[in-house]
Amino acid sequence: MPANSNPLVPFHRDRSARQLEVRFEELLKKLEKNRPGEDAGLVRRAYEVASRQHKEQTRQSGEPYLSHPLEVAHILADLRLDATTLSAALLHDVVEDTRMSAEKVAELLGEETARLVEGVTKISRIDLLSPEVRQAENVRKMLLAMVHDVRVVLVKLADRLHNMRTLEYLDPERQLRIARETMDLYAPIAHRLGMAVLRGELEDWAFEYLEPEAFLRLRQEVAEKRRTYEKFLEEVQDTIRKKLVANSIPAEVEGRIKGLYSIHAKCMRHERPLEQIYDLLAVRVVTDVERSCYAALGVVHQIWRPVPGRFKDYIAISRANLYQSLHTTLIHGGQPFEVQIRTQEMHRIAEEGVAAHWKYKEGMPLSDADDRRIVWMRQLIEWSQEMQEPGEFLSTLKMDLTPMEIYSFTPKGRVLELPRGATPVDFAYAVHTEVGHQCVGAKVNGQMVSLRYEIGNGDMVEILSQKGHTPSRDWLSFVKTSRAKSKIRHWINVHEREEALNIGRRLLEKEARQSGHSLKRMSGEELAKVAADYGLAGRGEELLSAIGFGKISARQVITRLFGAAGAGQAAPEDSSPTIVKAVKRMLGMAAAPLIVRGHDDLMVFRAQCCNPIPGDEITGYVTRGRGVAVHTRACPNVQNLLYQSERRIEVQWGTARENTFPVQLRLRTKDRPGMLAEITSVIGGAGANIRELETRPEGAEARIDASLEITDRRHLESILAGIRKIPGVHHVERVYRT
Repeated sequence: MPANSNPLVPFHRDRSARQLEVRFEELLKKLEKNRPGEDAGLVRRAYEVASRQHKEQTRQSGEPYLSHPLEVAHILADLRLDATTLSAALLHDVVEDTRMSAEKVAELLGEETARLVEGVTKISRIDLLSPEVRQAENVRKMLLAMVHDVRVVLVKLADRLHNMRTLEYLDPERQLRIARETMDLYAPIAHRLGMAVLRGELEDWAFEYLEPEAFLRLRQEVAEKRRTYEKFLEEVQDTIRKKLVANSIPAEVEGRIKGLYSIHAKCMRHERPLEQIYDLLAVRVVTDVERSCYAALGVVHQIWRPVPGRFKDYIAISRANLYQSLHTTLIHGGQPFEVQIRTQEMHRIAEEGVAAHWKYKEGMPLSDADDRRIVWMRQLIEWSQEMQEPGEFLSTLKMDLTPMEIYSFTPKGRVLELPRGATPVDFAYAVHTEVGHQCVGAKVNGQMVSLRYEIGNGDMVEILSQKGHTPSRDWLSFVKTSRAKSKIRHWINVHEREEALNIGRRLLEKEARQSGHSLKRMSGEELAKVAADYGLAGRGEELLSAIGFGKISARQVITRLFGAAGAGQAAPEDSSPTIVKAVKRMLGMAAAPLIVRGHDDLMVFRAQCCNPIPGDEITGYVTRGRGVAVHTRACPNVQNLLYQSERRIEVQWGTARENTFPVQLRLRTKDRPGMLAEITSVIGGAGANIRELETRPEGAEARIDASLEITDRRHLESILAGIRKIPGVHHVERVYRT
């Protein structure tokens, strides 16, 4: 679908040098209107430099390359950003794509502009599909740049938005990669910065490329009802306007239909059809002062009866990104709709977020309000110092970008913001780390609850603690906040490592005695050398820890230290390759095409929670007494193991292949005759066997859970592609057991 067919997005495709000049003059007019007194000369100099540097360059669309930074600057000008930010936008690609250096930018346009350009350049080099170590380090750098000067990421967000608007000119593989980055990182960051308009457009563009069938289906469904929706909204708006005038409440009233991705996400999350989404249609009332907001709320509640449990007061308690508004859901003629009521200042903050309160003038720092919007970045950077495992950091980042939607209270009235599904353990760690470690129970609204209890909006939570109590590994299976997960993981990692160190030392000493040697004569340097041979950073403690965790056998280490002759006095170990192979055959593991790098005497099995198949990205974890469990990297249970880096071991697929592997699929489809027959025909035609099939009607839709037997990842992807082509299939995904 052509990018410019999206009705949300008015943007320009410049075709000549003259048109670029006209567009630039429009940029200066925006700056003068939104920021009178700003240095327009700085922006003009930046444009002249960008024109020279990008003179011979063109985009994939064939347009002059200069059109891109110019449109990025326009996006930021619409957000009322300052001249320095607009200058950085015009120059954001010169260091990356031309021979111009950051030092030259500083010489021509000042240190501040150069610093922003250099920060955006670093973010542009992030590859979210790179190996985890490099990927995690890149994201850390981006967060550091944002904390230092959040304008860096504002330029990057505008850059990404214009790239999404013109994504149609790239090949499909790059479209998917960029769309996935946008959905996973840039749209959530825009949300955390309170930039609702920009976030919504990023999500809609990414949705179009990531799930084109679902996007087209939903767009068609909304388009068919658009006239009805618009007529309904006009009627409601007219009624509200008349009532507000009659009550002398000054206000602007406007209506809107929810964004396509937002609708899709709610339908998937609540497993409801379009007709059952309460805030699909919304009316916004923008008034003068806070008092008028509550007066307007009383007026609309007099006109229509509110839906119980759907009222939210984000004025008294603002969201973490400082969003403020009153939300209430009403029903008119059987159609539910939402009314949002806010002041003009609240409206600017809701639409533009951190950009609405920009205070950079003469070196002035962010305001306290804006600083609150980026405090989560500072906290994440602090917690990341405790995270040695790159995968743990990346999963924590994704979790920390989750919107805070629960507002709960301590017994003393302190408000704590938590994500949906947060538990008393999350609450305890939000109060203080030691409160979390020593948590033994909780009361919610005066009633005892389990530690797995999901806290609701407005709950008063009292944590019961006991001195000397320690965290449980089981907590990791239900806590929701990154702070709780990172603190629990850190505590367990430190204490388990100490335990493994002691066990490893005892095992090694025992093995040495059995072979007639003593470790007391061994120097730390000799142990460190053996550790280095195993790739353990040359530290003796790392070697002992690996023995304690079961990754390396004490017999192997003794052999390396004293030679095969010295180790030969002991009886053969039960873990010899021959015996291990026999055990594997008895357990049905012999055919599993899995190899542990550097080891031929470890039992390996596929974890039942995710059942990895050849072609999946996999990782191994040493279990106690059962060998190495192999998970897919996408398995939810892996997220609870990431902190245990000592138990992690590299595994890879071998050349042997089992006949088939079990895979679980979940589909959401239109509930129509013949749908199941078409799905089973596609699966059978691809040569896969159906082990189980369960269907469940849900209104006009159906949910189908299927268990298949397939040969490898390529086989699975061909089946998924075939199912997605069936008319009426809205969504299909591989699912894992937790």
